[in-house]
Amino acid sequence: MPAIKGHCACGKVRYESSASEPAFTGVCHCKDCQRHSGSAFNVVVAVPAATLSIEGELKTYESKGDSGKSVFRKFCPNCGSTITSEAEATPGLSIIRVGTLDDTSWVKPAMQIYCEAMQPWVSLGGEMQSFPKMPG
Repeated sequence: MPAIKGHCACGKVRYESSASEPAFTGVCHCKDCQRHSGSAFNVVVAVPAATLSIEGELKTYESKGDSGKSVFRKFCPNCGSTITSEAEATPGLSIIRVGTLDDTSWVKPAMQIYCEAMQPWVSLGGEMQSFPKMPG
């Protein structure tokens, strides 16, 4: 598997994880991810937060998930690219946006969550577990 590293659109924020593989890979169809991505869903890889090093300044936007716990989206203040999210509901994990990875060829989402909010015209191929909300 290639290294888990990448950067924002303008290159002012770069990151790298020392994890040998992600904790999980997935697709999120929640309304917040739709709004933040400007698309129908977000594709993500999660790594242990302790393995992630980030160079450059990030701004943080805090919102509440459906659990009522905080979600912290971290983005480049120059170009606006979201790099990671950290959720109180999944402590110890940093959730990286796949579109910011230098090499995405290895990413194969294993699950999709918040399928109840999936756009009716979306139909993703592959063998993924599907959950109406966050599994747990």
